[in-house]
Amino acid sequence: MSASDRTTTQAASSAPLIGITTYLEQAQTGVWDVPASFLPKVYLDAVTDAGGIAVLLPPQPVNRAVAAAVLSRLDGLIVSGGADVDPGLYGQPAHPRTGRPRTDRDAWEEALLTAAIDAELPFLGICRGAQLLNVALGGTLIQHLPEVVGDESYQPGEAVFGPKTVTVDGDSQLASVLAQDTPELPVHVYHHQAIDRVADGLVVTARTDEGVIEAVELPSVPFGLAVQWHPEEESADRRLFAGLVDAARRHRDGEPVAPAPPATSTASGTMNRSTTP
Repeated sequence: MSASDRTTTQAASSAPLIGITTYLEQAQTGVWDVPASFLPKVYLDAVTDAGGIAVLLPPQPVNRAVAAAVLSRLDGLIVSGGADVDPGLYGQPAHPRTGRPRTDRDAWEEALLTAAIDAELPFLGICRGAQLLNVALGGTLIQHLPEVVGDESYQPGEAVFGPKTVTVDGDSQLASVLAQDTPELPVHVYHHQAIDRVADGLVVTARTDEGVIEAVELPSVPFGLAVQWHPEEESADRRLFAGLVDAARRHRDGEPVAPAPPATSTASGTMNRSTTP
């Protein structure tokens, strides 16, 4: 084996394994039209760009033991974006615009998140992942955001992301990971639902000008962040994924991962509806 091959092998062996949850969707390829595990490649690129190894986690039958066994092989977890969370999980009937329940994915991801919290495994929730984290811990969702903000700017449709600017709490782990001089951050959003009542234990660390909650974190674990926007779409900005990969590496190696500092300015409550038309 050449020196360059040895260097490559050593680098790969030190890269943390990051599990990413996926869809189960009907997919066509060649002559086949079958249910398949599916995830946009941008998620994989975001992890590998940040120095991690991506491992796909499709929905499957799960219990606490299965979830713990899966996570015992991983160094970090990403709960990806996707379909609406079943409103029955937070005690509400479905809104006419809420998508059909995807109970297999809800159960799978809730079990993985619960196990990750128990094991203090570093995790990052993205879009649906942020919503599911809130619901799993006892919070609720706004089922159709346009009825609150008065427009479709958070989900323009036709696979077009909406540009928004969020204000990040400077005393948060999110701000520490982003390490930027200004509290304002331009992001890409694509969601017609949003966090409403914030679950006990979560703190809100970013909002838009309309008061929509765009980031939460869990200070009781060393690294537990969730954002409502889509950082995987920002190929020039991998800070969130780099933060997760670094935390995952430290967790694997038994090194301390600094817990999130307490967020005080937006620590709890519901979405600010003062701008509702």
